[in-house]
Amino acid sequence: MSKTMNIGRMVTMAVVMGSTVALAAELPVKDGEKIAFMGDSITAAGAKPKGYVSLTIKGLEANGVKATAIPAGISGHKSNQMLARLEKDVLSKKPDWMTLSCGVNDVWHGAKGVSLEDYKVNITKIVDQCQAAGVKVMILTATMIKEAQTNDLNQKLVPYNEFLRTLAAEKKCLLADLNADMQAAIAKAGPDKKGNLLTSDGVHMNPAGNEMMALGVLKAFGLNEEQLEKAKKSWEAIPTPAVPEKKKSK
Repeated sequence: MSKTMNIGRMVTMAVVMGSTVALAAELPVKDGEKIAFMGDSITAAGAKPKGYVSLTIKGLEANGVKATAIPAGISGHKSNQMLARLEKDVLSKKPDWMTLSCGVNDVWHGAKGVSLEDYKVNITKIVDQCQAAGVKVMILTATMIKEAQTNDLNQKLVPYNEFLRTLAAEKKCLLADLNADMQAAIAKAGPDKKGNLLTSDGVHMNPAGNEMMALGVLKAFGLNEEQLEKAKKSWEAIPTPAVPEKKKSK
């Protein structure tokens, strides 16, 4: 290979690297920062290799931002429980950012759930305490409960998400409108959709759902289309976890 070709390749690589660094510098989340992910079972599962938490971190890294995740998802948790453990699971670990995914169980749990008024109080306190501690917040709208927007649970969820959108604007939080993204993806599939498109059971995310959530978070962090494509490309290298074989009954 000629010296000229070597120089040309080095220049190209330098331009690409320089472009990546420049684009990363424009993002609100910076290299070396810590991101806490507060949530319920959807977020707990999101910490697995192909879950939305891991995909978010991998997507940022692919775009020049090496951030560290602080997983804080617990199955079944609602806004009151997240508020109660905020200090222990998030603030004491001194993250730079926290994403907040909360609302599904507040509605889904019915009589054992959390009323809209109490939910508003709990979520506002969570955001206020984070901001008082210097933690920047991204609010995630609650994803759908079963993949049909017309059902009673999704209709009940509407004002919860409307509140989140309003609060994000009032408190100057980043907003990942995952509920809107999920509805759009299902609507795009149209009447030919069979079974669940983004979830394994109507609530918990399947691989496509985790990618949808991660893309929503990355978009909220300011990644453009080119950067999102780079993130998706990086996910292809993540090995698919082996499915344990079922033991044969004797």
